[in-house]
Amino acid sequence: MKVLVLGGGGQVARAVAACAPAGNTVLVKSRLDLDITNESAMTSAVAGSGAQWIVNCAAYTAVDRAESEASLAREVNDTAVGAIARAAAGGCRLLHLSTDFVFDGASNRSYMPADRTNPLSVYGATKLGGERQALEHGRDAIVLRTAWVYASIGRNFPLTMLRLMRERDEVRVVADQIGTPSWATGIAQAIWGLIDSSAAAGMYHWTDLGVASWYDFAVAVQDEALARGLLARAVPVIPISTADFPTPAKRPAFSVLNTESTRLVVPCPAQHWRHNLRRMLDELRA
Repeated sequence: MKVLVLGGGGQVARAVAACAPAGNTVLVKSRLDLDITNESAMTSAVAGSGAQWIVNCAAYTAVDRAESEASLAREVNDTAVGAIARAAAGGCRLLHLSTDFVFDGASNRSYMPADRTNPLSVYGATKLGGERQALEHGRDAIVLRTAWVYASIGRNFPLTMLRLMRERDEVRVVADQIGTPSWATGIAQAIWGLIDSSAAAGMYHWTDLGVASWYDFAVAVQDEALARGLLARAVPVIPISTADFPTPAKRPAFSVLNTESTRLVVPCPAQHWRHNLRRMLDELRA
């Protein structure tokens, strides 16, 4: 099978390419290779690729900056997805990656794929628009929501925490936002599971198992990094409230995604987030 992966510079796209099952050909395109906002270029690229699937990991992900760059965020996260979906409709299926930020965080239980959306930020609103574009225009399209993505490369929470813990005498981390850290490799394995099982079109959720606050995640990063010699000393990790750390974009206070229905389809087992954090840190140490 031939799979075209968009957003090639990102964490999930790199993981999709790295863990491709044998017998698959992966064509990875970064924004330097292909302007996804150019519909004619997108159509030509898809037609020329011979791909049976497009995996769209491309996105505008600067959550706070999106509040002042709404047009650009909408162009990449919403309008361009329509162009990708229309290009895919000519002969291949689309799997589009989305986010927990489409929800408002007011739920008292984990979010099901069919639950009502209500984004609080420009980023969330534009990603919701992209979901609708994918499902409306794509051929048997799949939208896969995930959350709190990290890897041993790129810009993400664990790598930022490691840097701050080396530089500072303490770190202060929000403790009243709850979600699920998700290793990019685990997400990539789920993507391949959906592709290989020819999953039905529609909405899916995938994260690692378990829940955490950003504070919990930071404490775990320090504990596991110390055990692996990635940090030379421990520093106090101070829990703070969202009100203590104001940001331009409002975040959902609770954005745990219910992955049960996806786990019935995907053959690879889901792992607890702390297990996958250890695996990522082992990779980083190596």
